[in-house]
Amino acid sequence: MSIRVLLVLLAALCAGLAAAFTVAMTALLPAFFGPMPEWMKMGLITLMLFPLLATLLFYLTRPLRQGLASLEAGVLNFSDSDFSASLPVRGSPEIRALATHYNQMAVKLRQERYTLHQRELILDKVIQNSPVLVLLIDREQRIILANRETERFFQRTHLEGHQFDTLLAEQPEAVRAMFQSHQEGLYSLAESDRQSETYHLVQGQFQLHNLPHRLILARRLTRELARQEAAAWKKVIRVISHELNNSLAPISSMSHSGRALLNEQSDPRLQRVFNTIEERCTSLNRFIQGYATFAKLPAPRPEAVVWSPFVEALKAQYPFTLSGPLPEQPGWFDPSQLERVLVNLLKNARESGSAAPEVTLSIQTQGDGVMITVADRGNGMSPAILDQALLPFYSTKHQGTGLGLALCREITEAHGGQIQLQNRDGGGLKVSLWLPEGTAQSAADAAVTTKQG
Repeated sequence: MSIRVLLVLLAALCAGLAAAFTVAMTALLPAFFGPMPEWMKMGLITLMLFPLLATLLFYLTRPLRQGLASLEAGVLNFSDSDFSASLPVRGSPEIRALATHYNQMAVKLRQERYTLHQRELILDKVIQNSPVLVLLIDREQRIILANRETERFFQRTHLEGHQFDTLLAEQPEAVRAMFQSHQEGLYSLAESDRQSETYHLVQGQFQLHNLPHRLILARRLTRELARQEAAAWKKVIRVISHELNNSLAPISSMSHSGRALLNEQSDPRLQRVFNTIEERCTSLNRFIQGYATFAKLPAPRPEAVVWSPFVEALKAQYPFTLSGPLPEQPGWFDPSQLERVLVNLLKNARESGSAAPEVTLSIQTQGDGVMITVADRGNGMSPAILDQALLPFYSTKHQGTGLGLALCREITEAHGGQIQLQNRDGGGLKVSLWLPEGTAQSAADAAVTTKQG
């Protein structure tokens, strides 16, 4: 029965009861109280009729009040973000329809909240494992969100809730200048024991819960820039090598043909001319092949390598002094490529004017990788040379190709590492290679193999 029909019936019933009660009381009151004015009769009838009608209305409207109370409780649950409760479908058609719509809305809101929660989990997973520094700061300079990369950058854990100004006060001037700046762009930061890092800073202002928040994103570009730079050099080298080979082949062929045409009566100076041409062609071909090696360097094939035999093999080629103990944990690199790097660095150290005992090699575990350092007591490098030393074609040697250190850089970065050149206090040069550690399973397998051997 609908509420409208129910109310009409209630009104008719109350009117009928009131009329019947009035007629009965009009006949009975004079018998008990004697003759009385009409207004007094009506007053007594009203006083006696009101409780009866109120009680009747209370019981008749009880289902309606229960349904409305349930809807009120459900709406309050919605305001508290509680969508788990359902309403019983009972009462009048209007109340049943409201309860049905409420239950359908609760199911939809539960599903949407679950979907939103799953999306938040996915987004949090992406942010926490992103190589980009992510910082969200409120207007009171309190850190609301910081991912793992940000924690590694500041070398602090659980940054949420800390004051950003207090955190920056503990950082170097360059770091403070980058994060306090409100301009987007590239910033260069010098990190200890490694080369300087270049970061791309992006930031914006957002309204969260009707309050202003600042979002900061900083992405490390050093490796990407180095990769693009190496790719550009390789392209230049391939073009030059191609053009030189196209010229060398006919020159060498014509020189060989010209030599074949000589006889005993020919001028001896022609023989020297052809000899010189062939010698320079051979030398230039070796030069091109060296650069082709850099341009076509294969990808490294890392494997677990025990340090002791690897270092002994290096000593057999270029003697040096080992500084400090070797790590017990095996290294994770391509042994042939890293041997090429270290042999080149040890050769440069010996040619720097340093005495053989003063050429040292140290291998130490550092953070999540290994730091390999080759040091000497030679002449060192000027600041201008240090800035250019790792570039292809750049060399301070008279017969140098400018390929050695560039190849060392290419191999190191192909392993996911970094190389840095620094002058030493007291004279000499220090070349540091940082290589990331390998997988735990590979290192464990190498350790087991070493014990069995």
